[in-house]
Amino acid sequence: MLLESSLVNLSHRQYKMLLVATEVYRQQLWMYENKKQSIEDRIVSLSQPHIRPIVRGKAGKTVEFGAKFSVSCFDGYVFLDHISWDNFNESTDLKVQIESFKDYTGYYPESVHVDKIYRTRENRAWCKERGIRISGVPLGRPPKTVSQEKKKQAKEDEGIRNSIEGKFGQAIRRFGLDRVMAKLNHTSVTAIAITFLVMNLSTQMSQLLCTFLCPFFNIRPSIRSNIIDTYNLIASR
Repeated sequence: MLLESSLVNLSHRQYKMLLVATEVYRQQLWMYENKKQSIEDRIVSLSQPHIRPIVRGKAGKTVEFGAKFSVSCFDGYVFLDHISWDNFNESTDLKVQIESFKDYTGYYPESVHVDKIYRTRENRAWCKERGIRISGVPLGRPPKTVSQEKKKQAKEDEGIRNSIEGKFGQAIRRFGLDRVMAKLNHTSVTAIAITFLVMNLSTQMSQLLCTFLCPFFNIRPSIRSNIIDTYNLIASR
């Protein structure tokens, strides 16, 4: 076809699709000739060549497609710290997230509540140098007996860490994080960032609403906090 016509006759979209199809053919041919099942930067979508398959190992979903991002949560607000279409080890983001917290507040947090993947020796040592308590069991052989105080602390830490899981659920069910319809790389990233922005605005609105109404009903601060949590729960549905 190229011998009979010129590339100038193709539209911008057709020319881009031709380049993507050529790269897909090259990747498939290389895997066939080398008897491989994978290749770096493998293209799985002609219309979205930036999307990569990410092996997660979850039940029913061993491979996922889409952006991978790490977020942090402070005072009910969610911060989008790292987003990429390629797979990455999110444990390397912990130091940057804590330093960003310090830049935002002016001080290091008293404790950080993280998933198991973040509890590496390097991250533990880094947090210990700065007087930051990291949640989770210590490395090494588990002790035979655990005090009630440590059990209570571990339960509280897990409850705090679950808040970030709730934020993901809220973003998916209430704010359409699982329905990003943008096709381009930068527009998809923008749509994801706007999702978290709107979710934070909803949190701020609930706090302002509670602050405005509580003085009229003479509500105690402890009950005020529960009202904010209830509002967020209702909004997430």
